[in-house]
Amino acid sequence: MLRCHARGWLQATSGNFSLRADADSFLISASGLDKGRLTEADLGQVWLDGRVAFAPGQRPSAETPLHAALYARDPAIGAIAHTHSVAATVLSRAVEAAGQASLELTGWEMAKGLRGVTTHQARVRLPVVGNDQDTTRLAASVGAVLGDAPGYLIAGHGLYTWGRDVAEAARHVEALEFLLECELQQRRSS
Repeated sequence: MLRCHARGWLQATSGNFSLRADADSFLISASGLDKGRLTEADLGQVWLDGRVAFAPGQRPSAETPLHAALYARDPAIGAIAHTHSVAATVLSRAVEAAGQASLELTGWEMAKGLRGVTTHQARVRLPVVGNDQDTTRLAASVGAVLGDAPGYLIAGHGLYTWGRDVAEAARHVEALEFLLECELQQRRSS
């Protein structure tokens, strides 16, 4: 989290992170906190059945349903990261405005930072879904288009990605944010 904040991918109180605690629950960062100052005490537990346990005065992120849907969908997911970089935000709006359903990234060596990708020629598909303040409905929209993508973008909002553990999720964030920045720079220079 601190590395993402230091790189400018989490401004103000944006973004959130979670870690699977067991088959039925996960820990997630509390809402409204500066991600550059988070501590272990700023994590609360959420069960897939909807129960929550947070410190007094804290509450789960409004985007908790997005995390819960991913954990319920794939038991192999061990950690989820949600960032708000400029590249993810701008590109997702551009893709949505063009009426496209996803952002395709290809030709970038950094794609090999993603699990299962062995060549720069691979096509990395990131679905783009329209933003919705009803995050339960938004989670259903994501589930309908996700397929085997390594992450997704919420238009005008940011990136979600995950991994089998915290280290893999962190690697996926770094790889995807790099790819998004390359794509944004390329579009600016075209």
